Amino acid sequence: MEAEKISVKMTESGKSMDVAVLSKRAECIQVVIGEGVHSVPCDMTPTKSRQAYVGSVMGREIVYEQSCDKVQEEIDKVNPALKKSRRF
Repeated sequence: MEAEKISVKMTESGKSMDVAVLSKRAECIQVVIGEGVHSVPCDMTPTKSRQAYVGSVMGREIVYEQSCDKVQEEIDKVNPALKKSRRF
């Protein structure tokens, strides 16, 4: 099974990079930047407008430009059983 990867943007340089996803929820996305002994974990949380996720790695800000609703749709596609168990 291959790990899920998402593309995040570094705010300082504007460059995009692919990072591995450890856990994905609408409230928080946990990612790992780098590989092996040089990997660094990062928690990305939604912005106030809930239109993107932001996190900080070693003093650098990264942004995942997907809304919370879009992320929840992706999660529901992967495992529809989770949608039924979620309370509203």
